[in-house]
Amino acid sequence: QVQLVESGGGLVQPGGSLRLSCAASGSISSFRAMGWYRQATGKPRELVAVISSSGATNYVDSVKGRFTISRDNAKNTVLLQMNSLKPEDTAVYYCNLDIRPASIRGIYSYWGQGTQVTVSS
Repeated sequence: QVQLVESGGGLVQPGGSLRLSCAASGSISSFRAMGWYRQATGKPRELVAVISSSGATNYVDSVKGRFTISRDNAKNTVLLQMNSLKPEDTAVYYCNLDIRPASIRGIYSYWGQGTQVTVSS
């Protein structure tokens, strides 16, 4: 059984910073891509940032230069550092990890429970 636990969301003023963390636990053999998505009220879920197993990163244009995704495989964790936050960044943020479990064959996509980020003065 693999579980993801997110933390780090909250309320912040425009221009502020937050760091989101997503920790995986359970019977894990290895990780593939790790990513962060977000979903604002009334909008579809969108990919915010992704990091490959080799460390290559990609971002949606609206967060380039402000957000940084990183991973710590030893700690089974993916992070999203968010700087210069704007009201339009307000959303529920979800981590998504492609994991090869230790107990079953194949690679599976797992989701965190979501954490609310609100940017408002």
